[in-house]
Amino acid sequence: MTVLVEHYVSDSRIEEKKTKEERGDGGFMVPKSKETDEFDAPDINFLGHSFRDYENGESERQQGVEEFYRMQHIHQTYDFVKDMRKEYGKVNKMEMSIWECCELLNNVVDESDPDLDEPQIQHLLQTAEAIRKDYPNEDWLHLTALIHDLGKVLLLPEFGGLPQWAVVGDTFPVGCTFDPANIHHKYFKENPDNNTPKYNTKNGVYSEGCGLDNVLMSWGHDDYMYLVAKENGATLPHAGLFIIRYHSFYPLHKAGTYTHLMNDEDREDLKWLHVFNKYDLYSKSKVHVDVEQVKPYYISLINKYFPAKLKW
Repeated sequence: MTVLVEHYVSDSRIEEKKTKEERGDGGFMVPKSKETDEFDAPDINFLGHSFRDYENGESERQQGVEEFYRMQHIHQTYDFVKDMRKEYGKVNKMEMSIWECCELLNNVVDESDPDLDEPQIQHLLQTAEAIRKDYPNEDWLHLTALIHDLGKVLLLPEFGGLPQWAVVGDTFPVGCTFDPANIHHKYFKENPDNNTPKYNTKNGVYSEGCGLDNVLMSWGHDDYMYLVAKENGATLPHAGLFIIRYHSFYPLHKAGTYTHLMNDEDREDLKWLHVFNKYDLYSKSKVHVDVEQVKPYYISLINKYFPAKLKW
C-alpha cells in the first residue's frame, strides 16, 4: 500500500475546511489511523520502495548508499572517533542560534538516506509537527525533533567539510565487535579495529552494563549535536539528549543489539527513542510545512531550552 501525506483525507469535514493559519500547523497534514487517531506510519516511501530498503541494489541511488556504507565501515575506527570528539568538542567553529542552524542545514544533502529527497528543514519540521500532534504536552520532544539532525552541518566547509561517511548514516559503537545487525556488515572486514584483539570482542574496551554515555559511537551528526547541546548548557531532559545522540543507532533501537552495554537509565530513555523513531522515519513527505507559520512556536521552545547563541 502506498501512503503519501498528500493522499490523506480527514474524517472531519470541519477539519478539512480549516486553513493552515487556524490549525497553526503550517499546512502539514499528518496521516492518521482511523482506529486510534494517532500517527499512521506508511508502508512505502515517496519513491515507491520500502523504508530503509538497502537491498534494492538496482538503482543508482541504492548503489550510492551502499558505497557510502562501505567507506563508513572501513574508516570509522576507535582512534578516529576519539580524534573527532577531541576536535569538535572544542565547539570553536562558529557562533549562531539554533534557528540559524536550521536554515543553514538546507545547504546539506544526506547521501546515506534512501527515503529523503526534500530540503533538510522540511524533514525537521515534518518530524516535529507529527510528534506535536500526538504528544502536545511534551514540548521538549517537539524541539528535540526540530534539532536532531542539525549536526549535519559538519558537511559544510565552515565546519571542516567532512566526508559523508563521517557525518551521516546509521551509527554503531566502536571499541567492540561490529554486530551483524549493522547494515552492509560485510564491509567491516576492512576496518583495522576488526583485526585488533582489544576491539573485536563482544565487550571490547567496555564492561557489561557500563551505560551508553560511556561508549564511543561512530562519529557523525548525532554525536556532534549531542556535544553542542551539552557544551552550551541545554536544559533538555536526558531523554532528549539520548534521542539526539542515538537516533541513528538502528542496530539498537530497531534490531535490539548492543543492549548488554546499557544501564537502567538507557532502558528508560530508549522508550522515548522508540516513540521518536517512527516519526523521524515515516513522516518524510512531499508536502511541505509552511516554515513562517510554525516558526514562532519553535523559536519559543528554543528560547526555553537553549541560549540565544550557541558555540558550534
